[in-house]
Amino acid sequence: MIPPKLGALPDAPLGVAVSGGGDSVALMMLLHAAGHNIRVATVDHQLRPESKQEARDVAALCASHDIAHHILVWDNPDTSGNLQNQARKARHELLASWARQQFMADVILGHSLDDQAETVLMRLARGSGVDGLSGMAARRCVDGLCWHRPLLAIKRAELRQYLRDINVAWAEDPSNDDLKYDRIKARKILESLASLGLSKSRLVETATHMARARHALELSVQALAINCVTISEAGELCIDLPAFRLAPDEIQLRLLAASLGWVASAQYRPRFAALVGLLEFCLAFEQTGKTLHGCAITHKNNQIILNREVAATSALADVQKNWDGRWQIGDILQQNAQIKALGDEGIQICPNWRETGHSRAAVLASPSLWQSGALIAAPFANFGDKWLVSLAGDKKGFYDQLITH
Repeated sequence: MIPPKLGALPDAPLGVAVSGGGDSVALMMLLHAAGHNIRVATVDHQLRPESKQEARDVAALCASHDIAHHILVWDNPDTSGNLQNQARKARHELLASWARQQFMADVILGHSLDDQAETVLMRLARGSGVDGLSGMAARRCVDGLCWHRPLLAIKRAELRQYLRDINVAWAEDPSNDDLKYDRIKARKILESLASLGLSKSRLVETATHMARARHALELSVQALAINCVTISEAGELCIDLPAFRLAPDEIQLRLLAASLGWVASAQYRPRFAALVGLLEFCLAFEQTGKTLHGCAITHKNNQIILNREVAATSALADVQKNWDGRWQIGDILQQNAQIKALGDEGIQICPNWRETGHSRAAVLASPSLWQSGALIAAPFANFGDKWLVSLAGDKKGFYDQLITH
């Protein structure tokens, strides 16, 4: 059998997520055979008795091929709530942290054509629109890391046959037969739908069409943003209402969602109904304010104005290089300094904040430095010690993130 052909990948050290299952093991072996410089990580969620041994088996396979391997353990004390979703989020965070520690900018995931088809079917059942039905992206870059899925055009059966051909074993997760999970239900239903012409390949073809449509919509949103959005140094985002009104409502909704996400550094959009309610508020030009998704939204001078909601920011904490998801924090000399949004308490200590030209809402939500209960620096309120803070990715980062990479 001719080995399955991988999608395009960068010529750089690659971090590979390998669970021990057939897809990810095949991915690792294909990358190794192709001569890529790879390092492998296995996340042990500790949710099944077999997980520890499966991680060790991957380590042994890597050692036999002289591939660097790390086991990342998820220590989760809380098993309440949506455990699968918690595990998925933890896996992403553990892999991202590991990749950065290894100075790698690319992480490779083993999702196959079957996974893509199941994803599209589940999203169709949830009433997803263009974005959801475009499926999983072959490449997605977030926070300096690129996540690649080079197996999306390859069937699960082909990957397992490849492993048989090269005499490499893999582990079978018993949850793959558990119908309490939506993905397994979708997997079973797909077997029946194929007779109606709704095959896995047809669903993946639909995802490809939707991905093209999404890209066209994103280009329209970016063009509108360049025309009507301005961002201050203090992070206040303003949308010119007359120009905004001229756009179709789908483009308006997308720009609002992106603006909320950028101001609040939120990975996911608000619920669609809430977003529609916000659009109605914006177009009605009501004088009262509104909060949504960690943002405060107001009107002024024919503009829609978005600022970070102070109550949604973190409490006083040790200074980090990145604060509230969008602020790049410079080095400080003060010992035991802490950071938080300036807030009402802080702005009262800054008599000259109006001289900055920034709005009160922007200044309230801006980063401030405290030491032993005393305010020592608030750069956007014209107060205290010199301290360099700036928007991560600069204002250009907002326009860039409107396109899915």
